[in-house]
Amino acid sequence: MLQDYPYLDRMPSFARDGVPLLTGFRRDTIAPSVVLAVRDPLVVGEGAADDAITACLDDAVVVARTGLFTTVSGTYRGVPISVVSGGSGSPEAELALMDLFNYTDARTVIRIGGCGGWGEKVGVGDVVISSGAVRDEGMTKSHVRTEYPAVADWRVVRAMAAEAAEIGCPHHVGITRTGDSEYCGWGRPGPDGYLQDDHKGIIDYWRRAGILNTDRETAAVLTLCTLYGRRGGSVCSVGDNVVTGEAHRSGAGQNAAILVGLGALARLAQEEQAR
Repeated sequence: MLQDYPYLDRMPSFARDGVPLLTGFRRDTIAPSVVLAVRDPLVVGEGAADDAITACLDDAVVVARTGLFTTVSGTYRGVPISVVSGGSGSPEAELALMDLFNYTDARTVIRIGGCGGWGEKVGVGDVVISSGAVRDEGMTKSHVRTEYPAVADWRVVRAMAAEAAEIGCPHHVGITRTGDSEYCGWGRPGPDGYLQDDHKGIIDYWRRAGILNTDRETAAVLTLCTLYGRRGGSVCSVGDNVVTGEAHRSGAGQNAAILVGLGALARLAQEEQAR
């Protein structure tokens, strides 16, 4: 199909000497298991520090740093894991994911981060393990039609649920809604109280559909990992719940989400090695 594409040779590669400029990934420094994280001040607090994910790794070393992303590689329970930290949203996630798929041997990519609860039974400080996601954002539609589902790899979901049960943290498995907007598209008024009638119905629409939480990256990870033949997953701590009225607590549940995510990656790698 690409043989007849006249613009293929004119596309900028955004790489120099085989190294992608946006992420700086080098194949020999990126582990097969990768965490995609967001530099998010809203998940810092209650014991969760800025570098709480990488602090859990043994022998952690910065292997790449650009203006967009910082990547640290180390081990967790003896399993090599890389953590890629960048900005928020699906477009930013796409940049990291495409470089992971094109320039590294990453086989499993998970998101560890924070979210807002929209399910009545989801409490602040709980952990949500995404079995799938609503693709209510724009980036993934550039890769595949909206009918294509954003589904987590079942092995990743199983491993995360097992880790959550083992450490005894309150957790839920279900559907996440991913969107681009943090304001009108999330039901939050813009400057000077700007809000249209259809904005006012967003939260109740998805609440009635049974989603558990909302974020900005899960659909990107799940959709692109499945589309390009990798295992994808997402685990998020719940910082607030506008449906129940439970107020925001910065960092609530984030340490538990980190243990669930890293533990799941270690569990999967050890299961593969045993087989």
